[in-house]
Amino acid sequence: MSEELLLADFTDESGLRELIARTARTHDLDVVLHCGHDGSVLPVAREAWRLGLTPNAPEVHERLREGGTDDPVPAGAPRVSVETLTVDGIHHVLGMTAQRTTGAPDFHVTGHLHPAPLDEAAQKVIAGEVTDLLSASGYRSGPAHTQVALLPLGPRIVSCRAHLGDDRIPLLIDIARGFDPEAAVFAGLLGTRPVVGPASRYAEIGFFRLPEGRLETYTGTEEIAVTPWVRGARFPYRPGDRVAPIGERASRRAYVVVEGDTPELTRARVADARRDLVADIRPSGD
Repeated sequence: MSEELLLADFTDESGLRELIARTARTHDLDVVLHCGHDGSVLPVAREAWRLGLTPNAPEVHERLREGGTDDPVPAGAPRVSVETLTVDGIHHVLGMTAQRTTGAPDFHVTGHLHPAPLDEAAQKVIAGEVTDLLSASGYRSGPAHTQVALLPLGPRIVSCRAHLGDDRIPLLIDIARGFDPEAAVFAGLLGTRPVVGPASRYAEIGFFRLPEGRLETYTGTEEIAVTPWVRGARFPYRPGDRVAPIGERASRRAYVVVEGDTPELTRARVADARRDLVADIRPSGD
């Protein structure tokens, strides 16, 4: 349970590190876990390592960053994300999630499907690539989110970062498998290794595909929320707000999460929810 909210300027490394050290002393912390993204990773990792409150040296995060391919990956190459949890140096695969995209020519990400519809052989090869990278980096503890492109000659790692997947991927895993990755991260700090069962269903998140502009009115969110197979939905906009276009990261804040017995069914249910949302958006510049 959270006990205190502390605000920090991530651009001030010395101030951020001093805050971490002071907080660790005040609360007698046993471990410091970074749950955010790239900007503040290294300052937090450096201070946690100096204090002896993390098993991962700062260099580990730099090696993970360098683990992705330097060669260009075709925009249309299918991609999956691999969620892992490392406990005492042992890497456990929590699941693989497929990207949904707009297709050619832009291939903007429009959602994610879990589990990724891959055969056992493909999963084994992908898992091997990811765990080999984690081992080579010296990663000892914590979650990791690895993006993998599926190319004709085999999988290629695009990026790897020491945090859980965003875009509600942990929720998809929970719905499909009955396994909570976020709870498992904290259990892992106590040395508990994750036990992940097979998926009993598919779970998909679809981002609402809206044009850029200013929102004037909208309807349909209440109907979406009470649909039996909808497991989560969010529409953070209010009249007058700017709506981000497809392809901009902010557009992923508006989404629906559904469950179903097949990938085709979850895709259709996401499409139904998108049709149920009726938004009147004034184009930018009008």
